[in-house]
Amino acid sequence: MERENYFSGRGAQIKSENRFLKSRYVTNHIEGLDEPLFSSPSTQIFYEAPKKIVNKVTSPDLGMMYSVNPYQGCEHGCIYCYARNTHEYWGFNAGLDFESKIVVKRNAASLLTKFILRPGWSPVPISLSGNTDCYQPLERKLEITRGLLNVFATYRHPVGLITKNSLIQRDIDLLADLAKDNLVHVYLSITSLNEDLRSIMEPRTVSTEKRLRTVEVLAKAGIPVGIMNAPIIPGLNHHEIPEILRLAADRGAQTAGMTIVRLNGSVGNIFEDWLRKNFPDRFDKVWNQICSMHGGHVNDSKFGRRMTGEGNFAEAIHLLYRASRKKYFKDRTMPAYDLTKFRHGGNLSLF
Repeated sequence: MERENYFSGRGAQIKSENRFLKSRYVTNHIEGLDEPLFSSPSTQIFYEAPKKIVNKVTSPDLGMMYSVNPYQGCEHGCIYCYARNTHEYWGFNAGLDFESKIVVKRNAASLLTKFILRPGWSPVPISLSGNTDCYQPLERKLEITRGLLNVFATYRHPVGLITKNSLIQRDIDLLADLAKDNLVHVYLSITSLNEDLRSIMEPRTVSTEKRLRTVEVLAKAGIPVGIMNAPIIPGLNHHEIPEILRLAADRGAQTAGMTIVRLNGSVGNIFEDWLRKNFPDRFDKVWNQICSMHGGHVNDSKFGRRMTGEGNFAEAIHLLYRASRKKYFKDRTMPAYDLTKFRHGGNLSLF
């Protein structure tokens, strides 16, 4: 898409307000500026040395689990990403900053090792990542996620991964090794088969065809793989559910999941601006249907309802998903993790 004042290659088109800062950008009188207030930012890297890397997740929607986020912020730039709001804790904004100012945790592998080797630790699956994509573009050079997988493989610890990037194929050696002991689940996130939509909604992700090909490659390597058809956005991609599930099943996916879009915090303003600029002809339809699924708002923070939505339109989406899942994934399931394989001493033995 070529148009004046549109930042190609970025999802967000604004610097949203950071609720923790006193100063903020405004465009109330843009006609008074001698030069543009914003320009398309280049990616900046900020190195962080955290004291811990494993986060305990207590959300009733997700169940008891743990996650590791080697990166904060994400170059993929997905316009709907709920994780955008976490960037405000770093003093950045959830808009353009989120996808251009990336915080990197170089000591992630050593912190993970320290965590799982604690006396009395009983292994449960740890997710990569609960927040931003662990295979975003910087991973190709920094290999922090690969370092984490090495730790999981060394100590035979269960891990789950979710990504939009075919870069995960680089680590098939480690994933296949973990899969031999039922220690890994992989999910590819697939939002749309429409490349024109994907390229503006998820501007720095790989094509959907590459994601489906990745599903096929992982499945053939014996790695348990599924898809997340998420988020479902009415008026944009809800009608694609059956075809996405069919194609994923054909490529060897063992399961599928979905969530309804919710525009929490600053994401609401960022998404609204994006939607007006890219789909002015159907803005009202999409926006109102999102609101109809969240009690008249674009976000619902209530556990058990926030990711499923409510109302007639949400129910229609769920019916379509359930019918598609029953048709294409009947009798398919991910293998259970084998938690007995965990070894504090690593994967070497004298016996």
